[in-house]
Amino acid sequence: MLMPHPATLRRLVDEYEALTAPEGEGGAVAKPDQRAQDLAYTLCVSTGTRDVMRALERARRLLAAPRQPVAPVPSRPSGTGGTEVRDGGEVVTR
Repeated sequence: MLMPHPATLRRLVDEYEALTAPEGEGGAVAKPDQRAQDLAYTLCVSTGTRDVMRALERARRLLAAPRQPVAPVPSRPSGTGGTEVRDGGEVVTR
């Protein structure tokens, strides 16, 4: 699964929580507006879930987990194999 950038994920969570936080002393949650619905959708897509509560849980776990270093992609000398797509759409394997 692709992992969302931590800064982007943090911003999504913070903004969603701010929009859906209980209002005043009564603790009533405001009706989600279009922005909150858009954020919920984006959180679900970003975390591979279908429910915003699960998306928030997964986002918090991802943000709390230690970051793993990304292994560099080994480079290979040019001209040592691979494929090439020519102008006419022809695929040539070297």
